[in-house]
Amino acid sequence: MNYRMIAFYVAHITVIEALVMLPPLGIAAAQNDWTVFWAFGITIGLLVVLSLLLFLLRPRIKAIFAREGFVVTTLSWVLISLFGALPFYISGAIPNYIDCFFETVSGFTTTGASILKDVEIMPDALLYWRSFTHWLGGMGVLVFLLAIMPAERGAGASLHLLRAESPGPDVGKLLPKIRQGAMFLYLTYIALSVINLTLLLIGGMPLLDSLCTMFGTAGTGGFSVKNDGLTSYSPYLQNVVTIFMALFGVNFSIFYLLFTRQFSKALHDQELRAYIAILLISSAAIAVNIFPYYTDKGEAVRDAAFQVSSIMTTTGFATTDFNLWPEFSRTILMLLMIIGASAGSTGGGIKVSRLLILLKSIRKELNRMLHAREVRVIHFNDKPLDSPVVKGVNVFLGAYFLIAGASILLISIDNMSTTTNLTAVLSCIGNIGPGLDQVGPMSNYSGFSNFSKLVLSADMLLGRLEIFPILLLFSPSTWQHRPNIHLSMVAEQFDDN
Repeated sequence: MNYRMIAFYVAHITVIEALVMLPPLGIAAAQNDWTVFWAFGITIGLLVVLSLLLFLLRPRIKAIFAREGFVVTTLSWVLISLFGALPFYISGAIPNYIDCFFETVSGFTTTGASILKDVEIMPDALLYWRSFTHWLGGMGVLVFLLAIMPAERGAGASLHLLRAESPGPDVGKLLPKIRQGAMFLYLTYIALSVINLTLLLIGGMPLLDSLCTMFGTAGTGGFSVKNDGLTSYSPYLQNVVTIFMALFGVNFSIFYLLFTRQFSKALHDQELRAYIAILLISSAAIAVNIFPYYTDKGEAVRDAAFQVSSIMTTTGFATTDFNLWPEFSRTILMLLMIIGASAGSTGGGIKVSRLLILLKSIRKELNRMLHAREVRVIHFNDKPLDSPVVKGVNVFLGAYFLIAGASILLISIDNMSTTTNLTAVLSCIGNIGPGLDQVGPMSNYSGFSNFSKLVLSADMLLGRLEIFPILLLFSPSTWQHRPNIHLSMVAEQFDDN
């Protein structure tokens, strides 16, 4: 284990967190809110001190392997959450540190689950920071680091970091060099964010509201600056958010294909087609189901499309209390919580691509039972899938539901309803935010005990990092001293500079 190289990368992550706290520090100073100003100032100081201490551990061997990549990723996300919670706690805005930690983990993992009963009384600087964690966590802090920092040669270091943080069953390379791919991802992310922000401002949304809404939409997070979510905003603004939530739920490789004018390949992508079909069919089914509850049919269609886009992309914004909808519509939303968005997007859930691979695996097994001698290979986008990819999907789904079941059991000690416990866990592990019943869109998670909040915080991190990076942190073999095999051939394959 190359501990010094782990410290090297973690030090860069803590520096990044200190830098991104400067804007809310400035907002607090501009508004003469010195309590919040010093809360951010003290946190920035602690981050700088930690970074300097870690930088003193200069790495002798500048190469990392798979296990170091997983450790760096997990430690980075835990540390940024622990430090990111401090401004809420030091300022006294949220007096319980576990609540602060829950809120910050929810922000960075783009979950949007909140313990705040009245968000509108929060200082602007904290509202900005709370929502900005969505934007930074949406694409990933390590992807950002890879985009701005030249990677070290050897052992595919950048690929190991990207695999550990990027959601989806497989990480491909958009461009021959990992750093170029990371830069393209972030440039696309920034471009879509700017367009989204511009359209919100054109619609008359105030600047702070526009920034926070854009952060939540781009990161598919869901923190709002209003107690009623986005209910009080105009239909135009709600429609803008609906469209951009759906766009940020698309695999970003599709945008690369469109950018390089590979239109046919993009339009024939199986995951994209399934993603759009699920969005449209679910929206239509819910709209028809809730028509009797609305006098304005157009509003019913708009609310249905908004909530389907919000839940499937795991954003979590709300324009209505869908907890009051018929059971059929609520069930569709619960299923969408599990499915989630596309692989390679900022959304959570098990991902549409995994669902497709699972369905193809079931069909293959049924054919094998009928035709024992027939050999069938699972294809995805006209390419044969390696058996490790298929096996990885099955193992992930097994781990996903085992952890969800254990979490439901653990938080049941708070004596909440079964619907509350089930949807709270599905919402947190899927990085969605609102659930049903006592954690519905117009409610919050403040009713849970500190223990349950820690369990749900762990679920959020497990869901965002797709389970295995965190589980590997607790595996004894990860920490055993074993000489790393020299991978000069891998270094030639992955030119990360």
